[in-house]
Amino acid sequence: MSFSTWAGSNQPNDSDNLSANPNGKNSEDMDISVNLEETISEIKQVLGDSDDFIVFGFHVFGQHPAVLLYFSDMTDHAVINNTILKPLKYGPRHIDVNNLPHDALMQTIMKDTLYHSEGYSERKISVLTDNLLRGQSVVAIEGLDEAIIIDTRQITQRAIEQPATEQVIRGAREGFIESLGTNISLLRYRLQTPDFRVKSMEIGTKTKSKVAMCYMDGITNPGIIKEVQKRLDAIEIDAVLDSGYLEQFIEDNHWSPFPQIQYTERPDKVVANLLEGRVAILVDGSPLALIAPTVFSQFYQTVEDYTERFVLMSAIRLSRLVALVFSLVFPSLYVAIISFNPELIPTEFAVAVAGGRAGVPFPAMIEVLVIEISMEVLREATIRLPQQVGGALSIVGVLVIGQAAVAAGFASPITVVIIALTTIGSFATPAYNAALALRLLRFPLIILAGIFGLYGVMVGIILITNHLLSLKSFGVPYISPFVPGNFQGMRDLLTRGPLWKMKNRPSFLHPISKTRMGDHMKEQVDHSSSHIMDPVHPNDEKGR
Repeated sequence: MSFSTWAGSNQPNDSDNLSANPNGKNSEDMDISVNLEETISEIKQVLGDSDDFIVFGFHVFGQHPAVLLYFSDMTDHAVINNTILKPLKYGPRHIDVNNLPHDALMQTIMKDTLYHSEGYSERKISVLTDNLLRGQSVVAIEGLDEAIIIDTRQITQRAIEQPATEQVIRGAREGFIESLGTNISLLRYRLQTPDFRVKSMEIGTKTKSKVAMCYMDGITNPGIIKEVQKRLDAIEIDAVLDSGYLEQFIEDNHWSPFPQIQYTERPDKVVANLLEGRVAILVDGSPLALIAPTVFSQFYQTVEDYTERFVLMSAIRLSRLVALVFSLVFPSLYVAIISFNPELIPTEFAVAVAGGRAGVPFPAMIEVLVIEISMEVLREATIRLPQQVGGALSIVGVLVIGQAAVAAGFASPITVVIIALTTIGSFATPAYNAALALRLLRFPLIILAGIFGLYGVMVGIILITNHLLSLKSFGVPYISPFVPGNFQGMRDLLTRGPLWKMKNRPSFLHPISKTRMGDHMKEQVDHSSSHIMDPVHPNDEKGR
């Protein structure tokens, strides 16, 4: 994506961000001067004194004094030397530059001299300095009241790799990187249609972060596009360092532990959501795209659900759901049953549990809370440590400390098993932010179970369910398509229906185009009645 033509919102900066010239005008209102020295002085006054800011003086066509301005560490020096300085110094061969009128100088440079397709002239000092800060170069010439902005930005970026947090066995192996232009090109690679739209803006008075809102024209509901645009335009913040900053400003319920906007590193996942009628938000410098509106079912679905056979993936999705429920309620059920209702489990098992807890001095609630908190601390330490050390720490923490805690009578073996199953269940949830919400909600459920038993667990589950029912994401109910019920949508809720039966896009998104396949697709994929190996004679007669 060309940043020289970036259609930013150009939101007004804070008053302390504007530099005033000796005449009392700030840089937003100032035009460059025909005097080259004054222009350089005004730009330097805005940008300050930085050693990496280069002011290179030369003569256009060997006779007109000029300067090339740029930040040395953000620009491509080969482009500067070969496509800017070289043609500007020598001039085009087919034009007599020695007798060129001064008023025709700018047109000759723009149309006949520069070897660069992304350049344009500009008068405002503020626009020139903004583009210099993005890594572009500015050419100012003595006697001209316009300067030339040329795209020379070059920022070192990592290669496109498989996403570390969303790996699949069957599916694409590429993920987003930090460059916004590259990320949009990955989307366009899959969406080679004129209906794919990108709306750009700048957010952040200090960082001027480039933000792109992507959607499908003719599919996405205009109300959703308008609402996303409105919430993004309303953000006034000095810095946007990651897409997570925007998520916290545009989500509906800021106090809920459940994420209301999905994020992903996978371009194919973004494309699938765009084709369903959602909006994607990309931020320059962030490898994660935001997807809105979001419903709860998206957090336990993966890309592989749609690339493998639907029968198998339906079973896998159900197991994922069981793991999700385990990660939320299993410890609290254990505490409630052991503390208040041991008659609900077989007598032999209850005796075994009681025997295992014989030497433990704490009640079940305290025991589970201590082990849970220890696991959270261990998990956090494993994530923060370097990869080589983190793996060793997890082995030491789980095996050595767990075994030592049981041997010391600090925890019972059955408690360690329960917490281990719960932790494994939380890992089976594909979305990290959703798994984090369920992990943290375990603690109030454990406390309720320790005080009120199964009644407390039921009250906690009712409160969580009621909260989920009250949530919305950009006006879409969070539990859709379960509540409000939609039969078509439920084919992709708990299990995954055949692709040829999921004819319609999600109705809760109210897309403009409601269908995504042909009317007779089901009949077209029914190949079981075709006997293609039967010999065929003239006139389509079958032989023996």
